Amino acid sequence: MPHLELRAKNLDADHVAHAHDHHQLILATRGATELSIEGRGDRITGSRGCLIPCGRHHDYRGDGRNRTFVLDIPATSLPALRDGEAIGRLFERPRFFAVPPRLNRLAASLMQQLECCPALHSEIAALLLRALYLHLEVEPLPADAGVAASACFSERLDLTRLNAWIDRHLADEIRVEQLAALCALSTGHFHACFRELTGVTPLAHVQRRRLDHARALVTHSGLSLGHIASLVGFRDHGSFSRAYRRRFAISPSRARREGRALPSLGQEHRSRGQAVAPEST
Repeated sequence: MPHLELRAKNLDADHVAHAHDHHQLILATRGATELSIEGRGDRITGSRGCLIPCGRHHDYRGDGRNRTFVLDIPATSLPALRDGEAIGRLFERPRFFAVPPRLNRLAASLMQQLECCPALHSEIAALLLRALYLHLEVEPLPADAGVAASACFSERLDLTRLNAWIDRHLADEIRVEQLAALCALSTGHFHACFRELTGVTPLAHVQRRRLDHARALVTHSGLSLGHIASLVGFRDHGSFSRAYRRRFAISPSRARREGRALPSLGQEHRSRGQAVAPEST
């Protein structure tokens, strides 16, 4: 039996961005996850899945209520699989695909089996992958799949307006389709245009604005770090601290201590004024 790593997970609301050295199948049985692969985005739901080839950068953020299959497929395992060569071709490029009700029902049933009998994860994974291959075999890969739309109406991406809206809603969950609606674009087209215009995905951009605003509050306010985390949309202090450290290479608590060790601009001017006051009278 080839080594296939299958997990049933709840993808939470933390923004995650990475790449890995294996192919990956993402298939949900309930809930939703916003996912973008190198600028092309979609929602993973019970009716929508995706294939991520190894080495492709992607980022995602779940709704915290999903139930999702994550199947890791090392390229070295493909030759041992039935139809392994054809399955390998499914991962030639990133792909989002429709999940019909029958495949969703099978996935839900297999998820129950996996939770009851985790030792059978390799067999369940092989069965799921085989079922997916048979489904996609009759749904040919579009010639332009995984390629960002060439016509990008960047004039419809008013970044000033988008940023103002984002900043007003930092404490809330911000979904990509909300941003796309502000620009009157589909979610996928918005992803492609936004990435082309800014060089980052919408989710990454929102995360940066959350953290940049948090840095100002950390260094220039007396609010507790937990309160700051909630104000900029993090559900707990731990996820906020990890994201802050990844962004600025320093923890928020240390940033606050070091910021307080330096005089503020106003204090510096006041001290200078006090020093020269006797000479000016």
